[in-house]
Amino acid sequence: MKKRIKVKGQLNSYMQWPMYLIVLLLAMNVAMYTLEIKAGILMSIFVCIYVVIVAVLYYYNRQILINEMINFATGYGQIQRRLLQELEIPYTLLDENGRVVWMNNAFRQLVGKNRDYKKSITNLFSVISKDKFPEESEPVTIHVSLENSDYRAELQRIALDPISENITLLGEEQAEDYLIAMYLFDETELNRYIRVNREQQLVAGLIYIDNYDEVIENVEDVRSSLLVALIDRKINKYISGIDGIVKKMEKDKYFVVMKQVCLEQLEEKRFELLDDVKTVNIGNEIPITLSLGLGVGGNTYAQNYEYARNAIDLALGRGGDQAIVKRKDKIVYYGGEAKQVEKNTRVKARVKAQALRELIETRDKVIVMGHQMGDVDSFGAAIGIYRAAKTMNKPCFVVINEITTSVRKLIDGFLDNPDYEEDMFLNSAQAKEIINSNTLLVVVDVNRPSYTECPELLSMCRTIVVLDHHRQTTEVIENAVLSYVEPYASSACEMVAEILQYFDDNVKIRTMEADCIYSGILIDTDSFVNKTGVRTFEAAAYLRRNGADVTRVRKIFRDDMAEYKARAEIVRNAEVYLGAYAISVLPKTELDSPTIVGAKAANELLNIVGVRASFVLTVFHEKVYISARSIDEVNVQIIMEKLGGGGHQTVAGAQINCDLNTALEQLKSTLLEMIEKGEI
Repeated sequence: MKKRIKVKGQLNSYMQWPMYLIVLLLAMNVAMYTLEIKAGILMSIFVCIYVVIVAVLYYYNRQILINEMINFATGYGQIQRRLLQELEIPYTLLDENGRVVWMNNAFRQLVGKNRDYKKSITNLFSVISKDKFPEESEPVTIHVSLENSDYRAELQRIALDPISENITLLGEEQAEDYLIAMYLFDETELNRYIRVNREQQLVAGLIYIDNYDEVIENVEDVRSSLLVALIDRKINKYISGIDGIVKKMEKDKYFVVMKQVCLEQLEEKRFELLDDVKTVNIGNEIPITLSLGLGVGGNTYAQNYEYARNAIDLALGRGGDQAIVKRKDKIVYYGGEAKQVEKNTRVKARVKAQALRELIETRDKVIVMGHQMGDVDSFGAAIGIYRAAKTMNKPCFVVINEITTSVRKLIDGFLDNPDYEEDMFLNSAQAKEIINSNTLLVVVDVNRPSYTECPELLSMCRTIVVLDHHRQTTEVIENAVLSYVEPYASSACEMVAEILQYFDDNVKIRTMEADCIYSGILIDTDSFVNKTGVRTFEAAAYLRRNGADVTRVRKIFRDDMAEYKARAEIVRNAEVYLGAYAISVLPKTELDSPTIVGAKAANELLNIVGVRASFVLTVFHEKVYISARSIDEVNVQIIMEKLGGGGHQTVAGAQINCDLNTALEQLKSTLLEMIEKGEI
């Protein structure tokens, strides 16, 4: 049944005025009767004639008037339709399911369809779907592409009200359906200018030769100038090849300027200069390695240069031989696969030792802490710092929350020992109570704030020292007044042993303390097999002269039967993924320190022929701990960084807050993805 059309608005009020006049005339007629009856009768006759005339005119003229208004509205609608049809902006109407209802000439020409096309808009623009339609009157903007052109699609919800809703003359019951009006605005040129502007932005960069002094020392004097010239030529040719500018600042440092589009080219080829410069060989036994730090995306040129400085510092802190691109909110790593070369000079260790001595002298007390679930290396390094502080007659405390099985036998020697204070070891709560503005906080064997034994202490203490041998990540302890991070070192205990040699002539390491520091080196090098250099043996010899006993240390680290069986079970259940990666798991167990067992099992898996890297997943405290190991073929550190961890090229780990199966799938998918991209 058709809806009954009725007059409304101002026109309805205008057509009702004769009715109002009839009421007025009737009132006047009544008043006339009170004055004169004959006059009242005469007026009644005229009022009746007026009423009849008004009724006849209203009945016949109302339909004529409505027809005229409909003709006007139709003509007005035709004009609107023609304007939309010939509108240069592509315009279409969609139903509530996204199907094309109508489109103007510009839209038809753009999509190459005729007026009979009634399919879903998703067939034309895949990014536009029903779930992206506007729910209310607010428009929705979607960016789409079509035939190498970019468009901004504006979608507006339109209710299906009758024509009278717009012209306010005719009315009927409102409909509940709606249409979606979509406009397309061409943004191809705008995006092109934006892209060109972005590509022309300045990229500041720094290039450092990691091992300049070591390489020059191993080359004959007559060839050293030629070697430097070849390095300069490689760098200059590489940068000039991408329309960049390079300026040598020092003998082993270069400043680089390039456009952002050039940086994108370098990233696509993963900075092939890192490998190309290693081919320079004129008798040098040590291959040359570079570190690149590039800054981009800053608000000013000075900010880009600051990004570049931060990037090069991070690259050097991670061991060199890599390129790091730092943007405003993102850092990307490239390279870092070369074996780190031990630096023979101890100048840096001596300088850091003197700086540490001055800091301890000016502070009231010293607090030392390592990483969560402290191992032998972090404990041994903490004991070394304890001895340095006691040499300066300063109170020193070691923060340990949970004593793992690996350090329990070591720490038992200090408990109930009259030579050591009863409050030598504190938990986090106790450490927070005694810390003050003049306390020195020394962080050992970790450089990530979230991994420390008590992260809150970092914000409570003004003076912080960081001593670590792990490669740095984007998460660093930023407010450290002294940072000594050397990725080439085998262990934090090795670094502390060197510092003690230059700290003070009066340092007297006790036998039990020497055992702890020596144990840290022994465990982290897997009995002097992994990451062992000349300085590692020199540090061990120094400790041996101070009373460290090899036999006593070996007895301390013998496994009990339960741990040995658990380790054997891990090795037995290992699978070789992709033919080269040994992966095994240790489910939730009653062992006190399952992560230590997992780390030892990961080392043993490397003894299997064909295994390039090993990964052992351990469940502990509702987290999954991954121990990653390799000999020299795979950089497990960059693999663990993908999972939120870190470490060294051959020894790394990660912590994941998920269940064991999910962590296992994440590890496998990460390995597969990195292999496909050529990252490992």
